[in-house]
Amino acid sequence: MRAVLCGYYGMGNGGDEALLATLLQLLPMSVTPLVLSGNPQETSQRYGVKAVPRKSLAAVWSALRQSQAFIWGGGSLMQDTTSAINPLYYGGLMKLAQWMGLRTIAWGQGIGPIHRRSSRWITRWVLQNCDAVSVRDGASAQLLTDWNIPCQLAPDPVWALKSSHLPGFADLHSPRVAVALRDHAQLTPERLANLTKAIADFQTATQTCVILLPFQPVKDSAIANHIAQHLNGHHEIIQVDNPDQLKGVFRSIEMAIAMRFHGVVMAAAEGCRCFAISYDPKVTQIMKELSLPGWGLSSTDPLPLIPNDAGTMTQQWLEHYANGEGLSDVQVRSHIDRALLHAAVIQKVLTKSTDNL
Repeated sequence: MRAVLCGYYGMGNGGDEALLATLLQLLPMSVTPLVLSGNPQETSQRYGVKAVPRKSLAAVWSALRQSQAFIWGGGSLMQDTTSAINPLYYGGLMKLAQWMGLRTIAWGQGIGPIHRRSSRWITRWVLQNCDAVSVRDGASAQLLTDWNIPCQLAPDPVWALKSSHLPGFADLHSPRVAVALRDHAQLTPERLANLTKAIADFQTATQTCVILLPFQPVKDSAIANHIAQHLNGHHEIIQVDNPDQLKGVFRSIEMAIAMRFHGVVMAAAEGCRCFAISYDPKVTQIMKELSLPGWGLSSTDPLPLIPNDAGTMTQQWLEHYANGEGLSDVQVRSHIDRALLHAAVIQKVLTKSTDNL
């Protein structure tokens, strides 16, 4: 059978590419994937799958017509914080697939934040008619419970992504600290200046090699370049296009300072100490779940507010670097095993669909 995979794919975001790589890793062997992508050629070459333009109505219609299943492939697709169009685009495709009789799965989802009544209505409408729903956090599970929609709760699927070594990475100066920041309205110039000074002071105190990881280069590279210009010690800006190698980078990292959600996930999954900075409820959720130290950018966030001076930042990082610990092997294995529950959801629905063909 053939399944259409729909997500924020081919858009240069390392986290979403990791979700696609994980989904392809977990798909039953009997299922042939057809990916909706912002860069079909790149997606096809990287993963060895067929891909079509995600914004071409003719291509999407053709993909649905020749398929038996449709999968939202992870992430925060149904949210209207970044754009009010998101629920319309993803919800519209899910509803079209349902009208066409395809088996539909909302997989590894983080629902929200949803601010508009229309967005909530669309989200509830399409999820009610899915053959299966799996979510990655307790808040999403609670929302669906309130809507009387059954779902499987499990950690983000990327916990289960198999990691691999990045060629040449072991040759870099050690010990290493990774920094994965992103552009955001609440990361003001003043806060970025403080963070930059704090990272430079931290490096001076620890003599570490700072690895700057732009998860989405179009949004993250400017910050990475800015920080690099203020570092006197060993540092590298590394853009990793292969998701399993991106995750593998954290194998050889002593500590991560991560703002990107999947930067936090990958660091934790590889047993790396992690200090997080939250710009979104999804980051706050995983910080609370894993008891990670860190700050929030918003005064409404339940986390401690990011300090307004570099010295306090540096001191807290030094404390975590010296005395903090990553997750134990048992904790990591538990999260990976539970993340595989997302695979069980797919297996159940698609095996049933195959049996009925």
